[in-house]
Amino acid sequence: MNNQELQKLTEQWSVEYFHRPFVHQIFFNRRLRTTGGRYHLADGHIDINPLMYTEFDLENLKRVVLHELCHYHLHQTGQDYRHRSVAFRTLLAQVGGSRYAPPTSRARRNNKRRWRYQCTGCGVVIARQRRFNTQRYVCRRCGHHFKLLSQRN
Repeated sequence: MNNQELQKLTEQWSVEYFHRPFVHQIFFNRRLRTTGGRYHLADGHIDINPLMYTEFDLENLKRVVLHELCHYHLHQTGQDYRHRSVAFRTLLAQVGGSRYAPPTSRARRNNKRRWRYQCTGCGVVIARQRRFNTQRYVCRRCGHHFKLLSQRN
C-alpha cells in the first residue's frame, strides 16, 4: 500500500464513519516507532506507522486511522481532542477505533540505555539515560566526582 491508496481509504472512512470529509493529507512515516499514528495540530496532516499495515492487517490499520481521525474531526470542530476527554472517548467508541496501537517489532519498550555511575566519595550509584562528563559534574551529597561503572543496553 502506498500513500495515495492510504489517502483514498482515509477519505472513504472519514465520510463513512464521521459523515465529514477529510481534506488534509495522510502519509506513512517510517520514523514512528512506538506509536501507531500522529495527528499534527499545526497543519492538520496525519502520519501513520507503516508497520500497522505490514506487520498486522488492514483491519488494524483501519482502527489506527479511525483513532487519528477522531483527533482530527474533534480538533477541526473546536472540541476537546485529547485522549482523556469524554468527547474523544465517546467518539472513539462510536466509530470502533483502537484506544492503543499494538506493539510492533521496532518498538523499544523499557529497553532504554542506562549509564551507571558511582560517586568516588560517598559511593552512591546513580543510573542515567544520558551519558555525562564525569570531570565536569559532582555528587550533590558530598561534592566528589563520579566514575563510570557500566552501560546497560
